[in-house]
Amino acid sequence: MNGAIIINKSKGYTSRDVINKLNKILNTKQIGHTGTLDPLATGVLVCLIGRATKLANILTNQDKEYIASFKLGLLTDTLDITGSILKEENFIYNKKDIIKVINSFKGTYYQEVPAYSAVKVKGKKLYEYARLNEEIKLPKREINIYDIKLLSIKKNIITIKTKVSKGTYIRSLIRDIGDSLGTHATLTDLERTASGHFNIKDSNTIDNVVNNKYRFYSILNLLKDYPKEEIDPKMLFKVKNGQVLEKSIKDYLLFTVHNQEIALYEKYDNSHIKPSIMFYINK
Repeated sequence: MNGAIIINKSKGYTSRDVINKLNKILNTKQIGHTGTLDPLATGVLVCLIGRATKLANILTNQDKEYIASFKLGLLTDTLDITGSILKEENFIYNKKDIIKVINSFKGTYYQEVPAYSAVKVKGKKLYEYARLNEEIKLPKREINIYDIKLLSIKKNIITIKTKVSKGTYIRSLIRDIGDSLGTHATLTDLERTASGHFNIKDSNTIDNVVNNKYRFYSILNLLKDYPKEEIDPKMLFKVKNGQVLEKSIKDYLLFTVHNQEIALYEKYDNSHIKPSIMFYINK
């Protein structure tokens, strides 16, 4: 079994919980995913199985889409509703100002990562510093908000939909929106509606997997956005031995034989490519 199952993660479970369940159901330990969802969050979790786990780093870098709700006037230590309240105020808002501020985040900016995150600084994860109340300068990352729009306002709960680049923390985005409005803002609900070319309609529940009523995506399907090339025996020999090849590509190229994935090559320089991931198994 080499490919992926798209799981619609339920609230209250960690991404690791989902992987552990799949380990038992599918009787394999070779399972990974392409982007952690906090227990608060629901939605698309791309679970890679078998040789497809080699694609984790590449697929994790793909864009993601979310629907997020947040409460104005509230700040917690974790930047979401599960954390301890640090500040709370009654914020009087103007809908036009909210729309203007939300729209202003479209584009690239440097985002400070949350204190409660797994990002490492000086060999230790940030949440480890936070739990010990140790002060540490939080790093900033360049991220891209490709699209963002207001969906609804219900009292002091705002709901938005946004498409973002890799490395974007929605909790941090919500905090920054609150700062721009002159108040605080805390994430109350989050659903990942898409990851790469997979969306919520492609997902399955754990019960679907238990009952063997789920859709399985092959490695070829996972890489359908990348160009591919069917190769002859002479080229196959070079590819399966991991040779650097003379070829000009944009970023990646998938080599296949009889529509079976052999290797994913990446750009080496302007006129050469090198192996990125080898799928070929020499029998």
